[in-house]
Amino acid sequence: MQNLLKLQTDWEEVKERLKENDVTLSDEDLQYEPGREEELIERLSEKMKKSPEEVKSYIESLSANKPKAG
Repeated sequence: MQNLLKLQTDWEEVKERLKENDVTLSDEDLQYEPGREEELIERLSEKMKKSPEEVKSYIESLSANKPKAG
């Protein structure tokens, strides 16, 4: 299974957006190491009760959207 994430912003920024959108996610849930995307996606898939493909698309869409100005 090839699940490489295509992030358009820094992971820390994406992680903050994920936490804003889902308060049940912890830093531990969102721990990410390059090359270990599958582990992250599987963990979030279980936690968010979504398929790995849905989680991957969701993360990539958050990464693509620029934050709203202040």
